[in-house]
Amino acid sequence: MVAGGLAAAAGLVGGCSGTDQLGVRAGTTAGATSRGPTSNASTVPFRGPRQAGVVTEPQPYAAWVGLDLAPGADRDSARRLLRVWTDDIERLMAARAPVTDLEPELAGVAARLTVTVGVGPGFYAAVGLEADRPEWLAPLPRFPVDRLDPRWGQTDLVVQVCADSPVAVSHARRRLVVGAEPLVRQRWVQRGFREPLTGSREGLPFRNLFGQVDGTVQPAVDGIDDHLVWLGRDAPRGLRGGSSMVVRRIAMDLDRWDAADRRARENAVGRRLSDGAPLTGTSETDPPDLLAKDGLGFPVIDGASHMRRAMPQQPHERILRRPYSYDDPPGPDARTDSGLVFVSFQADPVRQFVPIQRRLAEADLLNIWTTPVGSAVYAVLPGARPGETLGQALLI
Repeated sequence: MVAGGLAAAAGLVGGCSGTDQLGVRAGTTAGATSRGPTSNASTVPFRGPRQAGVVTEPQPYAAWVGLDLAPGADRDSARRLLRVWTDDIERLMAARAPVTDLEPELAGVAARLTVTVGVGPGFYAAVGLEADRPEWLAPLPRFPVDRLDPRWGQTDLVVQVCADSPVAVSHARRRLVVGAEPLVRQRWVQRGFREPLTGSREGLPFRNLFGQVDGTVQPAVDGIDDHLVWLGRDAPRGLRGGSSMVVRRIAMDLDRWDAADRRARENAVGRRLSDGAPLTGTSETDPPDLLAKDGLGFPVIDGASHMRRAMPQQPHERILRRPYSYDDPPGPDARTDSGLVFVSFQADPVRQFVPIQRRLAEADLLNIWTTPVGSAVYAVLPGARPGETLGQALLI
């Protein structure tokens, strides 16, 4: 992320959020159990009350596609779109080709493929359901460190595609976009990756391109923290079993980061880069001692360190982070175009995400090297039970 800011530090919120006097659980990223290398033949169930790709153990490869409904779209055309996607997604996640697939062989390796569909404010306006739009489904506040590029802005829909294989991601992404035309038009695509070999070592965390351990503290996904991630009985109309998705694109200035020595980097993060442990601890999951002083009487963990600013101040200030790195071809005058596609899931982004982001925007040492350049918020639709289509409860 570049000089200037990291409201997206929330993106980095992942790696440095502190532990917890608030009951926050530390563990593997995205809350799934640790596992060894996955089989390329494995599949993830599509049918159920909740969509896959939220609490699913993060796969190494991902893409997010921002799409807008075609001009003149209405509720009927939205139903047709989601009916098509329901059938295509169910087939793809089961390693079966969609009906119109001209490369059906590419669908034969599921590689734990998941597809997650979300809708933005424009979707509600187009289908005549503005009165039912959740209050939190709106652009995030403009944070002082934001340098947002319209290329990565809000869209009517988002499709998140993740898999253990980049071929599976690319094929599914194209089939879903092409299969939905002319009902939608693609606005942007963001691709991300994680180290594909981390699953071979139990508990090895995701590291972003700063080398920072990202995602130390997460809500539990065994049911006890469901209220932090999923929309329950009090959900807005048609969204029970859904969630919200924040997508923030965070540019990372790796050239300036390279100029910082190890001590400066760890002071900015508040954790050791070697193992992710707090500067006052010995292991990644140790709670930080915020009162500890060094021999000169200065705090061991800087008050503006990323970890300290990202720590929850209230029990509800916890989000399920699912970030991915990106490394795109740079422009003619740049050496790199790298950063983080920061993705989080939470029941209410205004209540849970925004307070964390405000603290990071006000004072976070990582803002020296990072800049948020994209931002969008979506309502994740509930899952499709047998015989249902995605969005059915909303568009009924």
